[in-house]
Amino acid sequence: MTVYSIQFIILYFRNLNCGIRFFLASSLQASSSLIFTAEKMDSLPDAVVQYILSSLTNAKDVASCNCVSKKFKDSMPYITSLYFPRSIFDHLSHGQTPDGIVMKMISSTSRLEELVVYCRFTAIGLASWLLLVSPSLKNLELRMDDLVDQNTPIDCPSKLECVQVARNLESLKLWGVLMVRAPKWDVFHKLTILEIVGAKLKDAVLTEVLRSTPNVTNLVLLKCEGLRNVWIELLELKHSKLDFYGLGSCSLTLRAPKIESLEVQGCSWIRVRETNCLKNLSIANNDGRVYMVDFGKLTMLESLSIRGVQWCWDAISKMLQFATEVKHLYMKIEFTGDFEALLPFPEINFVDFFKSHPKLTSFDIHGAMFAALCHKNSLKNVDSSFVIPSLEEVVITVRSPLNAEQKMSTLEAMVKFANKLKKMKIKILQMRSGHCSADDFFEEICKFRFMNHKLISIE
Repeated sequence: MTVYSIQFIILYFRNLNCGIRFFLASSLQASSSLIFTAEKMDSLPDAVVQYILSSLTNAKDVASCNCVSKKFKDSMPYITSLYFPRSIFDHLSHGQTPDGIVMKMISSTSRLEELVVYCRFTAIGLASWLLLVSPSLKNLELRMDDLVDQNTPIDCPSKLECVQVARNLESLKLWGVLMVRAPKWDVFHKLTILEIVGAKLKDAVLTEVLRSTPNVTNLVLLKCEGLRNVWIELLELKHSKLDFYGLGSCSLTLRAPKIESLEVQGCSWIRVRETNCLKNLSIANNDGRVYMVDFGKLTMLESLSIRGVQWCWDAISKMLQFATEVKHLYMKIEFTGDFEALLPFPEINFVDFFKSHPKLTSFDIHGAMFAALCHKNSLKNVDSSFVIPSLEEVVITVRSPLNAEQKMSTLEAMVKFANKLKKMKIKILQMRSGHCSADDFFEEICKFRFMNHKLISIE
């Protein structure tokens, strides 16, 4: 047994939980010199060896176990998960190929359930692996890199099409995908998790891929480039994160009656009509404008986050009208305006806003929204019975000392009328002004904090 193998096993044992370590120590009757022999390793109970091997994933660690003892080597079929890091085959000796080594390792397993490959591979190699482990394979994650497959014969399937062999997949994660044409897939009936990261694809190709995965409950599309009009219809979908890379001018239509959590980045037009189950919603557009949002009733919505440089006011007001039952609201939108001109928010009545959002528990607002609440008529006719019933935490980012008096009045009103308020954080790090009014405003905020030091903090 090599010194490396001895060190590896000792280190691994030290990372096991205390109960297993005690059992191993008792079984091995290890000497004070910590010298493990192959005979002592063979004396371990089968269940312990199988437990250790089933906990390993990194292919280099698994290969090292072959050198430990005969029992460890004979127990290799119990490996259920294999992970091949990006650089694992950077220094291969002459005649060795990544495809061949991966094939040799997975062929030693009997019921491989998870395969993660970040190193380079070919379509032919992938097809041979999946053909071998497809009956038991549940989770597959691949770093595709170059799906053009220029070195693959024209009559051979692409890497993407090879995935079709693994019919029993429950989770499929693909990195660096170039989808120039729709893959020839049948339906993956058991697939519930689909993640595609760093993809270049067309609208029609995405539609065909999703048609082959009708039972997906978790959909992640990150940094997807080339899409313009996205139509997603997944009747079992519950959680989705969509990030469309480009000019921020994509349109999205989503039909998912069971959707509970939705994050969208990079869309200018968004339509989601079936929202009876939607609890968490996040919409952002860092590169373009948000022109239109069309949602059904958001009666179950608990958390809403809307972010971006510029939103049309109609889109902002609609979201606030839809989300009357929201508990957690995060707003960071710099400007409004329907066209090129960047406009400030129109005035928003302080009392009406909180009356229309009675369940609001936490409220994180950026400068533009806070300024809109701070106009002179907002607090003129406040009924003595008015309260903000549920608000517990407020985070306010102040960007300008302009209209300082009204801003201070609004801060005071929040403390006064929110009888359940536990924490108010005022962020002034990004205040933009070289005028002395900024110093005066900061001094007023410090006095306000001193008077309410248990509630208020300044960042």
